Amino acid sequence: MMRIGLFLATNFAVLFIINLIITFLGLNQPGTSWMPMLIMAGIFGMAGSLISLMLSKTMAKRSSGAHVIESPSNDTEGWLVRTVHAQADQAGIGHPEVAIFESPAPNAFATGANKNNALVAVSTGLLNTMEKEEVEAVLAHEVSHVANGDMVTLSLIQGVVNTFVIVFSQIISSLVDRRRGGRYNETGYGFGRGMGYRFTYMITQTILGFLATLIVRWFSRWREYRADAGGANLAGRHNMINALERLQQLQCPAQLPAQMQALGINGGLLGVAGLKKLTMTHPPLEDRIAALRDAS
Repeated sequence: MMRIGLFLATNFAVLFIINLIITFLGLNQPGTSWMPMLIMAGIFGMAGSLISLMLSKTMAKRSSGAHVIESPSNDTEGWLVRTVHAQADQAGIGHPEVAIFESPAPNAFATGANKNNALVAVSTGLLNTMEKEEVEAVLAHEVSHVANGDMVTLSLIQGVVNTFVIVFSQIISSLVDRRRGGRYNETGYGFGRGMGYRFTYMITQTILGFLATLIVRWFSRWREYRADAGGANLAGRHNMINALERLQQLQCPAQLPAQMQALGINGGLLGVAGLKKLTMTHPPLEDRIAALRDAS
């Protein structure tokens, strides 16, 4: 909650500063203010991300078909629950729910709005193709995501950049419209919305939205390196490297629903380079393995 409060405070503080800059540059006319639009942009920009975060566990269970282990029915389920709980104790967080989902591809994910009330799930493909020590390392990677608060931070960063896209698209489009003869409208802020405004708004939304995506994807890749390091601390560096190498050898696509690709340990990246690499949620497995070896 402290992290959410800090991000919200930062978001609205930045919006207030933007309003001061607008006033300083003379973009306001007497008796008008951009602040109502800025506040609405902040609300709309953050609302979707926060709602998705709060519903993340429920949505993940439904979309993946994950079955939560309420009471272990076999040795494998019992071992999974004991391992995740032991790692959670070591990481200093509450015990996550542990689940299994049907998928031939080896993968796992963690999600949840609270690091003391999270979900860690593994695929049947992961259990069938990996050694126990490698599965333990994958679980440690996911527990590290929870302990680092990565799901919360990613959602809040998405909300902040959404707000900036809305605000700057409005400002740029209004300035272009004013140059084309637009005027302030009756609501007291912004300019008359002519064709110049509408056309520029579509263009700026596309360009700024793409740049915002690059920022979010950069953080998503960075958190994978950090979770790998956390997994190495919890389960052993050698086991973490072996687990990633096994994923690399299997050459399997992620096979998670599109909205969950950023959550899985396997992003399905094989030999990606150039601009496409900047738009990916996960670094290539070879880069992650190299980072772990360099840190040893």
